[in-house]
Amino acid sequence: MSPKSGARFTEKQGHYLAFIQIYSYMFGEPPAEADIQRHFRVSPPSVRQMIVTLERNGFIRRQPGVPRSIEILVPLEG
Repeated sequence: MSPKSGARFTEKQGHYLAFIQIYSYMFGEPPAEADIQRHFRVSPPSVRQMIVTLERNGFIRRQPGVPRSIEILVPLEG
């Protein structure tokens, strides 16, 4: 799946995407939602909503039922 019709991510979404990318590079696996929650100091429902939004907009892909399966689908350069 690619981003929906050239959709662009917001600044906040970009922060989440950048964190996922950097975490994945540093630790060799994507972050768990708990890791994202600790980093951004937000509630579990906030993290869940952001992950769902990023996936719905085609910025990430996950495998249902597989932990740490977030894959970024958009280039983050620039």
